[in-house]
Amino acid sequence: MKLTQTLELYPNTRVTQMLFKSVKNAAELRQKAVEGKINGALINPTILVDPFQVLVAANKAFHLHSIGNMKTRSLNSEIIFSLSPTNNISEAFKRFGLSDKDDSVLVVIVHGKDELQAVADITAMVDGQQLPVDQVSSLSDLEKIRKLYKVTPREETCGSLLDAVVCRMAIKDVM
Repeated sequence: MKLTQTLELYPNTRVTQMLFKSVKNAAELRQKAVEGKINGALINPTILVDPFQVLVAANKAFHLHSIGNMKTRSLNSEIIFSLSPTNNISEAFKRFGLSDKDDSVLVVIVHGKDELQAVADITAMVDGQQLPVDQVSSLSDLEKIRKLYKVTPREETCGSLLDAVVCRMAIKDVM
């Protein structure tokens, strides 16, 4: 159900992703996140192609956090911001963050290798049905993703949508 991966450059750090659908308490979860009562990033999964996209964002966010070079105030908000193809923080939260009306959520938690209590705590807070994380594409709005990341049909003939999305995420700091 959940997907936990180790960050290669930080072997004592794990990223755990959990996917939920039919979520009934999105507004409550979002409010808790704003108040700092949830130690995780709450992401709208309809804008995600694959769990790898989230791992890339979490890896980048944790690296910026570790060198003290984040553009946002917290690691969790930096994960959401890292998913965006633009440098507009408020736009990133509107598009990728959980909104009060969402009925699905992908929760991302960055933790030490022995810190699993946060995962259990957040799982207990979500009033919804947990799905295997690899099913995130079943909730994806591919046309919305293509439009947001400005992916052309021609570009998809030589690579996947995931390749194009991760490329946009990676180059936003350079452009």
